[in-house]
Amino acid sequence: MPPTAGEDGPEALIDGDTVPLGRYTAAHGDEPDRIIVYRRPVEIRTKTRDERALLVHEVVVEQVAELLGLAPESVDPRYGQD
Repeated sequence: MPPTAGEDGPEALIDGDTVPLGRYTAAHGDEPDRIIVYRRPVEIRTKTRDERALLVHEVVVEQVAELLGLAPESVDPRYGQD
């Protein structure tokens, strides 16, 4: 079931004013681990398709790193070099 506002969805604020770009949710019962990328916050922060692709890649690398318990640089050695 997708998150709704107030349940850590895209409207949830972190640090009082920062909207998350994505999150990782652990497996629960028959549900697998999930990486969720919030489309609208990503679209708002980017102007071009290329910028959007780079930002989505960065969010996914960060979330995969969290899932695996690794540093983002271990998942993608180019992380943070753009």
